[in-house]
Amino acid sequence: MIPRQERAAFDAFVTTYSDRLVRSAYLLCGDRRDAEDLVQIALMRTARQWRRARESPEAYARRVVVNLAKDRWRGLRRRPAELPLEVDVQAPDTTRLVDRDMILRAAQQLPAGQRAVLVLRYFDDLSVESTAAALGCTTGTVKSQTARALDNLRAALIPTRGHADADR
Repeated sequence: MIPRQERAAFDAFVTTYSDRLVRSAYLLCGDRRDAEDLVQIALMRTARQWRRARESPEAYARRVVVNLAKDRWRGLRRRPAELPLEVDVQAPDTTRLVDRDMILRAAQQLPAGQRAVLVLRYFDDLSVESTAAALGCTTGTVKSQTARALDNLRAALIPTRGHADADR
């Protein structure tokens, strides 16, 4: 595990980065409890490999979270689809929450790789190179996945011209 003299550094890492890792994991998997579980496992694995991870523990733990989320996506593909929850929110003061919910739902419909790229690039504010390292792919893949993901989000969030004209 972690040598005693390095335990303080690990504890400081956990205190500083746990919340951010949980937020990223939530955006990757869409469930708070699952996100917390992924981060707990990632922190345990980071602790086990502390000698190797201590140079860049956030990047190491983030990579573990992304890999765990990928494993989760693979497992979910084997399960039958769940019925979506219907949310009927009409109050005008909840517009911002509805917008956020709409964006989260649209992001959850993206393929796993596209969702991961968006979370790492725009939420975690990683560079293309850091995102590629976290995902274990090339920078070109990050760029193409980002472009596809943004196109898919736009298509899901912006009504098509035919639908907009029908609403008038």
